[in-house]
Amino acid sequence: MSDRATLANAIRALTMDSIQIPNSGHPGAPMGMADIAEVLYNDFMKHNPTNPNWADRDRFIMSNGHGSMLPYSVLHLTGYELGIEDLKAFRKLHSKTPGHPEYGYAPGIETTTGPLGQGIANAVGFALAEKVMAAQFNKGGHEIVDHNTYVFLGDGCLMEGISHEACSLAGSFGLGKLICFYDDNNISIDGNVDGWFVDDTPARFEAYNWHVQSIDGHDPEAIKKATEAAIAETGKPSMICCKTVIGKGAPNKGGGHHVHGEALGADEIAATREHLGWNHEPFLIPEDVYAGWNAKEAGNASENAWNEKFVAYKAAYPAESAEFERRMAGDLPADWKNFANKKIAEINEAAPTQATRISSKMALNAFSPALPEFLGGSADLTPSNNTFSESSIKLNDNNGSDAMNFAGNYISYGVREFGMSAIMNGVTLHGGLLPYGATFLMFSEYARNALRMAALMKIQTIFVYTHDSIGLGEDGPTHQAVEQIPTLRMIPNMAVWRTCDAVETAVSWKVAIERKTGPSTLIYSRQNLAHQTRNAEQIINIEKGGYILVDTDGMPDVIVIATGSEVDLAVKAAVVSDKKVRVVSMPSVDAYEAQSDEYKESVLPTAVTARVAVEAAIMDGWWKYVGLQGKVIGMSTFGESAPAPELFEYFGITVDNVVKTINEVA
Repeated sequence: MSDRATLANAIRALTMDSIQIPNSGHPGAPMGMADIAEVLYNDFMKHNPTNPNWADRDRFIMSNGHGSMLPYSVLHLTGYELGIEDLKAFRKLHSKTPGHPEYGYAPGIETTTGPLGQGIANAVGFALAEKVMAAQFNKGGHEIVDHNTYVFLGDGCLMEGISHEACSLAGSFGLGKLICFYDDNNISIDGNVDGWFVDDTPARFEAYNWHVQSIDGHDPEAIKKATEAAIAETGKPSMICCKTVIGKGAPNKGGGHHVHGEALGADEIAATREHLGWNHEPFLIPEDVYAGWNAKEAGNASENAWNEKFVAYKAAYPAESAEFERRMAGDLPADWKNFANKKIAEINEAAPTQATRISSKMALNAFSPALPEFLGGSADLTPSNNTFSESSIKLNDNNGSDAMNFAGNYISYGVREFGMSAIMNGVTLHGGLLPYGATFLMFSEYARNALRMAALMKIQTIFVYTHDSIGLGEDGPTHQAVEQIPTLRMIPNMAVWRTCDAVETAVSWKVAIERKTGPSTLIYSRQNLAHQTRNAEQIINIEKGGYILVDTDGMPDVIVIATGSEVDLAVKAAVVSDKKVRVVSMPSVDAYEAQSDEYKESVLPTAVTARVAVEAAIMDGWWKYVGLQGKVIGMSTFGESAPAPELFEYFGITVDNVVKTINEVA
C-alpha cells in the first residue's frame, strides 16, 4: 500500500490534470490541503461510498468551495460513483463536477459552497441538527445519532462577516462535534493577505469559546494528533489552524497567488510531476493508490454496525424508531392533510381580525403538535415575529451553553439574520428537522444570499418575515420594506407568500410545510387585517396562489388584484364602486403561475383588460398582470416616518384611490 505522501499526491495530480482541461479552476487549495484530506478520510471519516446518504455518516463540508477538486478527487478515490470521466468533465455543462461543489450533482456533496463563509455556516447547522436529533432520539444507551461534521475553510471564509455570526453562535452552543480545518496559507486572489487580513485567528476563535490548535498542515502525524484532540473535546467546537503552502508541490507557482485561481499550465504540471515523483500519465492512478484510498469495505462495515444498533433500538423503542425513519425520509405524518385542513377550517370559523404575524402564531399553534420535526427560531425578534408557539421549547434559555436543552425545538439566534438563514439551510440538509426562522422583512436583505442558496439547492427551508410594508409606521424608511417583496419573487424556485388574513396565513404555512422542492418565504403584517369571508371552494383555491375572492354576476368590468393588507382595501373599493368589480387575492405569484392556463384564464380572463393591482411595495412586477391599459397602486419611493394610517393616505394606498383608479381604467 502507498505511503501517506503518495496518497496525498493523488489529490494533487487529479486536481491539476482536471483543471487543465477547461484551463479554469482553483488548484491552490486542493493541493495545499491534500495532506489534511488524506489523514481525515483515511483515519477518521465515517462514511460509506456505496450509500452516500446513510443517516449516521460524518458530514464533510468544503467551505472554501473554489477548491472543489479536493472533494471531487477524494470522492473518486474512496469509491463513490464519480469516475475518471466525471473528473475529466470538470466545469463542463451538466457534469457532476461543476466549478464549485453543488448539492445534488455528485454523490457525497453535502451542500453547495461557492459564496465564501456560507459553507461554515451550513456546517454549524449540520452540527446543530446532529445535536438536536441526538437529544431527541438517543435513549437508554442506544446512540443512533452520533457523528461529526468536518469542515475545510480558508482565509476568505474567515474574512466574510457571516463566519463571525455562525461561529460565535456555534461556540455559544458548545457544538463539540463540529471540527474545522483552517487552510492558513496567507494567500488570496489579490496576493499575500497580510495587507488586508491580520486577525489573530486562534485568539478570535478562543474568544468564541472554541477549542483551538495550531499545527503544520503538511505533517500527517500532527494532523492526526490534532484531529484526535478535537474529537476528544466534546464541549466546544474545534478549529485546527493548519499552516500550509498554497499549491504545494508546484515548484515554481506554489506559495504564490497565481496558483489560487489559475490552471498550472502544461510546463508547471510537468515540473510538478517531477518534483512530486508522480511518474504517471494524466488521470492514471496506480492500483496500490486506489487500494490505499478505497473506503467501501470500511464504509459498509460502519453502516452494518450502525444497522445492528438500529435494530436493537427498534426493538426497544418502536415508536421512536418509526418516527426517526419518517423524519429522516422527509415524510409528513400519515394523517397530515386531513389534520391541516381541519385546523384551517377551525381558523376560518374563528374569523379573527388581527395582524397576520399573530395569525402566523395561530397557525403554528395549530400545526406544531403534529410536527415534532419543527426547529423554529428568530433573529432576536421573537416577541415581534410571533414564532414561539405553544409547542415551542427553547434550546438556549439565557444561561449559556451549560444550560442548553438540545431536546428543545426553538432557538434564539441573536442579531444574526444571515447566519441564522445559512444555519437553517444546514439543518435542512442534515435531515430529520424542518427549520423556520424569522426577522423583519427589511432584514431579508442581510440574509439574501442564504435565501438564494436554499432556492438553488432546492431545499425546504422556511423563512418568516414580519413588518411587511410602510404599515410598519413610525420606525421609518430604514425599516419599511418596499422593494423586498418583488425582489424575493425574482429568485428562481423561491415560493413567496404575502397573506391578507388568518386563513390565507394558515394556508401559506400548510403549503410551506408540504413543499419539498424548495424554500418558502412567508411575509406577514404588523397591523391588524380584517377576516375575509370565503366559501369552501375559495379556501381550497388559496393554495393556487391567486383566486377570486369577490365576484360579480357575469363578466366583470374591472379586475382588482391585491395582496396582503391591500386586499381589504380592494374588497371595500369593490363594494362602493358603481362598476362590476372582481377582486382577486394573489398571496403567491409563483404558486399562481404554476397553475394551468385554464385556471388562470378563469381568474384573469383575457377579455377583461381593465385591471388594477394594489400592493404597498414597488410596483414593477404587477404590469405583467394589468397590461398597458391597467394601473398599479403602490410604491415608487422609499417610505417615511409616521403612523401607518397617515402613510397609506400620503402614498395613495387607500379605498378612495382604488375606487378612483377603477373609474380611470374602466
